[in-house]
Amino acid sequence: MEDVANKIIEILKKNMKEPPETVSLDTNLSDLEIESLDLAVIVFDIEDAFGIQIPYNANEEMTDFATVGSVVERVQALVNEKGGAAGAAA
Repeated sequence: MEDVANKIIEILKKNMKEPPETVSLDTNLSDLEIESLDLAVIVFDIEDAFGIQIPYNANEEMTDFATVGSVVERVQALVNEKGGAAGAAA
């Protein structure tokens, strides 16, 4: 899961106008002051990086994504589901 966390933090920082020096799993996404357009780009980048689809609607509050850690957990779960589905199809 550490690889997933590092990649997500890298994507977040790349798409922020003024990224903080440190971003941890406990960092609240609201504290990062990510604009909605940047958030959409971040979601697309994460999807591309991990080959997953994240259910995301910019008009709805993202309660599942309160912290960086919650994003990492959700992405890891989606990656695991994808792996299980691929294994079941094989």
